[in-house]
Amino acid sequence: SDTRHVDWVKSYLNIWSELQAYIKEHHTTGLTWSKTGPVASATSMRSVLTSGSCLSPPPPPPPPPGPPPIFDTETAKDEGTASRSALFAQLNQGEAITKGLRHVSDDQKTHKNPSLRAQGPPVRSPTKSHTPNPTSPKNSPQQNHAPVLELEGKKWRVEYQEDKNDLVINNTELKQVAYIFKCNKSTLQIKGKINSITIDNCKKFGLVFDNVVGIVEVINSRDIQIQVMGKVPTISINKTEGCHIYLSEESLDCEIVSAKSSEMNILIPQDGDYKEFPVPEQFKTAWDGSKLVTEPAEIVG
Repeated sequence: SDTRHVDWVKSYLNIWSELQAYIKEHHTTGLTWSKTGPVASATSMRSVLTSGSCLSPPPPPPPPPGPPPIFDTETAKDEGTASRSALFAQLNQGEAITKGLRHVSDDQKTHKNPSLRAQGPPVRSPTKSHTPNPTSPKNSPQQNHAPVLELEGKKWRVEYQEDKNDLVINNTELKQVAYIFKCNKSTLQIKGKINSITIDNCKKFGLVFDNVVGIVEVINSRDIQIQVMGKVPTISINKTEGCHIYLSEESLDCEIVSAKSSEMNILIPQDGDYKEFPVPEQFKTAWDGSKLVTEPAEIVG
């Protein structure tokens, strides 16, 4: 709102406009410095300003330059110019450029001397390659987790148990589920009736339970042993190597569903002992005229 401030800003911006015009007129390719030119003095500057024509005086000179660079650019420029001139001079010789070549006699030519070809080219000294050798990625250190055995809402969490053969879950309810994750060389007993049980990423793990009203799932595991003391309607095995299931007299009507698994065995109680029956891993499928019929490809005794 103050006119003095407005005039000051306009004057300040006008400085840069005039400086830009001056640079475009006198320094189109950047600042140039002459080593051999005359040294400007105050007297010569006044004479130039006073002896001008009727044109308006030129804008004020630019601010003084910064310190000169440390290296001598002019010397480097002169050397580059000299080397280029010598190169062009050699190229401009025309046919005379071959006069400097040394004549090779017949006994030095490999196509006329089989013995020279047998010697082969000169052997170069081995040099170190700067290409880094490909290295296998370092295995990240295994992270240790604290073992877990707790009830979280309606879910029993049993995780990261190692070499524990006395794990027990008591006081179960019908709505509760159990999730067993990454337990190795351990055994868990679940007492009472529970809704479902899931075994995920476990190795050499044993499970003993009383009753399950839903399903028992085994996923991505190895060397699993399950013993049913009461009843269970369904047991599912997926992506598992080695699974032994001990059924009770009450759970003989249990359905076993398997996929992408191997070394599965069902043990049935007979005469006070268990008899082992392997679960088929290979199947054959044929078209009977109206539908596909699949049956085990191996004989199960």
